[in-house]
Amino acid sequence: METSFFNSEIFDYAVLPFLIFLARICDVSIGTMRIIFVSKGNRKIAPILGFFEVLIWIIAISKIMQNLDNYINYVAYAAGFATGNYVGMIIEERLAMGIQMIRVFVNENGMELVKNLNTNGFGATTIEAHGAKEKIHIIYSIIHRSELKNVINIITSFNSRAFFTIEDVKSVNEGIFNPRKKSHIFPFENVIRGWRPGK
Repeated sequence: METSFFNSEIFDYAVLPFLIFLARICDVSIGTMRIIFVSKGNRKIAPILGFFEVLIWIIAISKIMQNLDNYINYVAYAAGFATGNYVGMIIEERLAMGIQMIRVFVNENGMELVKNLNTNGFGATTIEAHGAKEKIHIIYSIIHRSELKNVINIITSFNSRAFFTIEDVKSVNEGIFNPRKKSHIFPFENVIRGWRPGK
C-alpha cells in the first residue's frame, strides 16, 4: 500500500512538491541565521547551521533531479526559496540580535539628552561639533538591538526633528547596558548570550 502511494500521482504532484517547498523554507531560513551568526563572529553555531542548511538543500535538489519531468517541483522549489527569505527576515527581526551604535545630531543641549538616556539605563557620550550653520552636539550610544525602539522614542521625545544614524557593531568591551530580555523563540539562547557584552 505504501509503495503504491509513493508511486501515485497524488504523491508526485502534491505531496512531493509540498515537501520540497517546506524543505526550501527551512534551508533558506537556516541560511539567514547562519549569515547572522557569521557576521557576529560566532564560530560555534554558524558551522552547525551550515551543515543542516546544506543537508536539507541536497535532499530537496536530489528529489528534483529524480523527477526532472515534474515541473511542479520547480515551482515549489522557487516558491520555497522566496518564502524562506521572507521567513528568515521575520525570524531575524524577532530575534533582534546584535549590538548597534546610534549617533544623534542635535542643536540643543546634548547633555540633557545624555541625562535622559542615562536615566533610562542607556550609556551615552556627547561631544561638541560644528555643523553647516551652527554648533551641534553629537551623542553616541551603544545599545542592544532589541532596545533600539526604546532609545528612538527617548530621542524623538527630546527632539522630534533630531537627526540620527544607526550602525551595526560587531563587538564591544565594557559599557553601560540594560539587562537583556530572555528570548523564548530561539533554541540557542545560551549561545546568543555568550557574546553579550559585559557590564
